[in-house]
Amino acid sequence: MTDSDDYVNQAFASHMEHTAEVASTNASAISKAADVLVAALLTDGKIIACANGNANTLAQYFCTSLLNRYEHDRPALPAINLGADATTYSAICRDNRFNDTFSRQVRAIGKPGDLLLVIVDDGHKANLIQAIQAAHDREMKVVVLSAKEKTDITSLLQGDDHEISMHNLGPNDAAPLMLVIVNTLCGLIEQKLFGG
Repeated sequence: MTDSDDYVNQAFASHMEHTAEVASTNASAISKAADVLVAALLTDGKIIACANGNANTLAQYFCTSLLNRYEHDRPALPAINLGADATTYSAICRDNRFNDTFSRQVRAIGKPGDLLLVIVDDGHKANLIQAIQAAHDREMKVVVLSAKEKTDITSLLQGDDHEISMHNLGPNDAAPLMLVIVNTLCGLIEQKLFGG
């Protein structure tokens, strides 16, 4: 067996170990988060998602799966990824307000009954913190999907908010697990709203 083969085997073994751990520790949190997402949609709210860096692809994937379809053809569900609008994002950054990139948008389009989904894999979090504060100011609930436990974001969450957190994983280890969680949330939302 070559060094490359060992690397591949170790990567898969590590992934399976992390997957088993996340499944055993987060099933209830994922189910509760799905219930909160569904409740927002049932009361004519929308889901507003935000994330930085590579995690933004997961936020976009989640919103696309709600707006279009996940597993079944069904009515479109209202979901917006704040990181998808590069023009707005860069305009806010251009004015040296990186920390306002999401909060400014939340304050503009968020309303009571909407829900903010925050995906945090690692790195810069100040703009995500401000987005959560803006969501609370707009009387929105928050769901956080995080690669780390007990971060500074955790301390911002209120009683009606929910967090799905992993056991302090790096972004590369967390990303495939976050995709599984996002897929599970999408499947649960479709199941709870449309059956099947």
